[in-house]
Amino acid sequence: MKINELINSFEIYVSNEEKNLLEKLDSARSLMSFTERERFTIEGLIRKSLVIKIGQDNPYVIANEKEEYRKI
Repeated sequence: MKINELINSFEIYVSNEEKNLLEKLDSARSLMSFTERERFTIEGLIRKSLVIKIGQDNPYVIANEKEEYRKI
């Protein structure tokens, strides 16, 4: 039996707050344009590979490929 047969789908769970932030990231935006709370949430999304961080000095962020996310 293969693993693909056991797992029907692979989904990354996101909270409502994370989902709202992902909807805002339809284009590249400066990380400093977000509030401190939003930046903290974005860092979590970067670790989940749902957001891409571009640059070092003045980084920009953009949502990774759009997929269906499930709410917690």
